[in-house]
Amino acid sequence: MSQPAVFIDRDGTLIEEAGYLNHLDRLVFFSYSVDAVRQLNRGGFSVVVITNQAGIARGIVPPSFLATAHRYISARLEAGGARVDGYYHCPHHPDGIVEGLRRSCDCRKPQPGLLLRAAADLDIDLARSFTVGDRWQDLQAGRAAGTGAVLVRTGYGKAEEQAPREGLWADAIVDNLAAAAGWILSRPSPLAGFSRPDRGPTTIGGSAI
Repeated sequence: MSQPAVFIDRDGTLIEEAGYLNHLDRLVFFSYSVDAVRQLNRGGFSVVVITNQAGIARGIVPPSFLATAHRYISARLEAGGARVDGYYHCPHHPDGIVEGLRRSCDCRKPQPGLLLRAAADLDIDLARSFTVGDRWQDLQAGRAAGTGAVLVRTGYGKAEEQAPREGLWADAIVDNLAAAAGWILSRPSPLAGFSRPDRGPTTIGGSAI
């Protein structure tokens, strides 16, 4: 049977925002991230990291470093009894300088390509899944793929909350990934499906948009 998943944005959501992350000494976990991922694992969700990595197309981030960073993240999570089931990234950008990566694509958020690819690879039921991120483009990708959507106030989230996108909503707006995990796990069992609220977002620790 297909699994529900939580698609988590990387920078500003799972780890601290650091611009174009290209050194491990700039990779900083939020204090609650390991616990949040572990709770989602135990709650019956696959956890998938979905990240735009335009720094590769711009020649700032070596592709080899991306693999190193994700191995480091996985090791930190595994040491705390948590796991990521897959990492999916977009290396493209229309203004990139690296030949072959300078283009528009269907995988750069807000396009849903990364989520759709992960769903096919990992047998994920998108209708019972959620996308968590600190930018509206994360949520837009999730909506386009058919998932629920949670905005966190870490990273760019506080500024994004103050600039809502017409026609795009969050099912919840919360302070951080730990609160997002708590909200998701407070829903009915993922086996029961997910119903979108009819009256705007739930907010925790702040005002509704």
